[in-house]
Amino acid sequence: MWGFQEMKTFFKVLLIVVAVIVAVKLLPVAFLFGCLAIGLIAGLAVLGVSLLAAILVAAVVVGALLAPIWLPILAIVGIVALCRRGTTRTV
Repeated sequence: MWGFQEMKTFFKVLLIVVAVIVAVKLLPVAFLFGCLAIGLIAGLAVLGVSLLAAILVAAVVVGALLAPIWLPILAIVGIVALCRRGTTRTV
């Protein structure tokens, strides 16, 4: 029985050595995929930030173009709110 146990340990060590060799051989491929993934994530982040900036600029432009419409309405609403606050009394 002792010989079988030692042989089992030998196969375990041999399997670990083969796994390490395969891992070392595949390391450049894993490194390449890792670099590609990091590059893809960085590119998507830059694209997302620039898209967000473009949407923000578009919103500011639309707000500036519609200013002749919403500014007088805002002034009227403010005046009405100011007048209503002066006439309403709480008990």
